[in-house]
Amino acid sequence: MADYYATLGVARTASDDEIKKAYRKLAMTYHPDRNNGAKEAEERFKDITEAYDVLRDAQKRAAYDRYGEAGLRGGGPAGFHHVDLSEALGIFMRDFGGFTGFEEMFGAARGGGGGPRPGADVKMTVPLTLTEVASGVDKKINIKILDPCDRCEGSGAEPGTSSQVCPTCSGSGEVRRAQRSFFGQFVTVAPCPNCRGEGRIIATPCKKCRGEGRLRADHELNVQIPAGVATGQYMTLRGVGNAGSRGAPRGDVHVLFEVAEDPRFERDGEDLYTELLVTYPQLLLGAEVSVPTVTSHATLTIPPGTQSGHVFHLRNKGLPRVNAGGSGDLHVRVQLWTPDRVTEEERALVARLAEIQPGVPADGRGKGFWAKMKEALRA
Repeated sequence: MADYYATLGVARTASDDEIKKAYRKLAMTYHPDRNNGAKEAEERFKDITEAYDVLRDAQKRAAYDRYGEAGLRGGGPAGFHHVDLSEALGIFMRDFGGFTGFEEMFGAARGGGGGPRPGADVKMTVPLTLTEVASGVDKKINIKILDPCDRCEGSGAEPGTSSQVCPTCSGSGEVRRAQRSFFGQFVTVAPCPNCRGEGRIIATPCKKCRGEGRLRADHELNVQIPAGVATGQYMTLRGVGNAGSRGAPRGDVHVLFEVAEDPRFERDGEDLYTELLVTYPQLLLGAEVSVPTVTSHATLTIPPGTQSGHVFHLRNKGLPRVNAGGSGDLHVRVQLWTPDRVTEEERALVARLAEIQPGVPADGRGKGFWAKMKEALRA
């Protein structure tokens, strides 16, 4: 389990200002735009943003301090979920995007003034079955993205002409306005409205793309989805998103996974849970039964005298761990099957058994459900 205080390098008694200061320092170091999209920096950026998002919120922080990360999951008081890259960037921009000089810190990598803008990222959802998750799958997905215009080669200018330096911003792509107030002079920086922040204008736009330099087109992408992924996880395809304006780099494609529920199983990470109906003789005398796995079947040996509700654990019969070795387990709960109808012969046999065994003997009652739960919690 992650230690959010250690992730940010602050004490558990840290104030809100100390948490914010620590996060800002780390975020400036590991921001993807400062690390050329390096995967290690991206993962670190998401981790520190996740920690910050919890500790900056009084309710989430209180739940985390009391229960750990378990207090933030599911229907907990904070309704927490792990952040993906787009959320991490959104949190960072929300809290720090307004600082003076912010655009200069990142070299205008996300649409600051002065030059063509990189292409926008594309997010899409890919549906998967549990069977596909168990083995991994190659998916061909169709997507509409912006490509450079083939007439003007992405320049936006009609062939034989060229763009001109914007007279409003002199090519900087941004305009600055100074305002005086009681507290002193404030300088605001905004994209140039004349050239839309690009620093150049087109006098004769391309007739095909109307000066945009890009046209929407259909593409087919081959996505190699690893085994073991879960709903909400995603993978990033670098440099295959929308083309940037005037020859700027392409954006990315974020492929979000959505795994359909399988009526046979309940999933918890890489572990699977299922129920198996068995007869009274199978519980009493023991038996070998077939248990469904995601892709096939496994044999389960039921010892004589097994109680209804007992859970068996089949090692490595669950789902593979994502980008790691090994698999989770399959947990099988056996439940006594009660038939809706019985034959006369079955009724006679059961009636005779009822005469021999009219009730549960005192030494056979065992411990109740709640007693077992208390023991499990104390363990």
